[in-house]
Amino acid sequence: MASQPWPGALLLWEKIILYMTQVIRIGTRESQLAVWQATEVKKLLAAAGIAAELEYIRSEGDIDLKTPLYEMGVQGIFTRSLDTALLNDRIDMAVHSMKDVPTQLPEGIAQAAVLKRASYKDLLIFKGAKEKIDKALHTYQGSNGSSIRKTPFTVATSSIRRKAQWLNRYPHHTITNLRGNVNTRLKKLEESDWNGAVFAAAGLERIDLRPSNSMELDWMLPAPAQGAIMVVCRSTDQKILEACSGFNDQHTAICTAIERDFLRGLLGGCSTPISALAEVTGGSVRFQGNILSVDGKMKATIEKNIPLDCYRQAGSELANELLASGGQVIAESIRKQTNQ
Repeated sequence: MASQPWPGALLLWEKIILYMTQVIRIGTRESQLAVWQATEVKKLLAAAGIAAELEYIRSEGDIDLKTPLYEMGVQGIFTRSLDTALLNDRIDMAVHSMKDVPTQLPEGIAQAAVLKRASYKDLLIFKGAKEKIDKALHTYQGSNGSSIRKTPFTVATSSIRRKAQWLNRYPHHTITNLRGNVNTRLKKLEESDWNGAVFAAAGLERIDLRPSNSMELDWMLPAPAQGAIMVVCRSTDQKILEACSGFNDQHTAICTAIERDFLRGLLGGCSTPISALAEVTGGSVRFQGNILSVDGKMKATIEKNIPLDCYRQAGSELANELLASGGQVIAESIRKQTNQ
């Protein structure tokens, strides 16, 4: 008489077969950039022999395209719908532009992976001759900081961080609101009488939309985690956590953790004029950060090298140091303005 298989062994094999045949549901927003990001994760999973499909979900930030982001005052406006779908088991993972993700993830959701960072820089997409733009942007300040020429200039952005940094450098310029996905914003710029608009380089470059009439704003510090992509899943889903661990980029994860802890230590919201950039150089991390008043008139900065093995507490310590050296006054002014 043939021996019968042990019931526990059958259950184990059933689980293995289910895992190998299960199609992972990847939640994404509908924009071209969001779909590109989710497709990259799908490719990484496929390389590990795991099948996946995209599930499209609209976010609040995609529905209201008129109200400036900083006036909407909602953390996670581009991620909350996907978080809800994840917790309700409509999807198995979600892919986000990391700079859009609140520094405190909802209960029950965990960071599964951070992809290798692309460009963190901001770009000015300008209209007209570059020589004229250069003249407007680079001949206005004298060596003593006095104004030489106040060329009229209008730049569009929905980012309060970009707005504050721009007005700090060019206080006589006009800032106008620009909402929508990358394609929509490029079209609005083309149809407007603005001089230019500010975009994230990574977003344009990922979908091959960076135009020739663009320049990198080397003086503008990025949003915390700009250029990075985050994958999240249910915190109890060990299969997804294990599947994503193979494409988690350690240096990007470390740098973005420092930047996001810095943001949380100052104010905690993504719709604030706070910038941060951490870069691994050898055995240390070079950090630059700042906080500005909304009108750009006040600014506090910090620059520091941190030992790589001290990254876990670095972000909050840097935030406390900046608050103690002028940032507290600015943070309080932002709180007062946002609570009005």
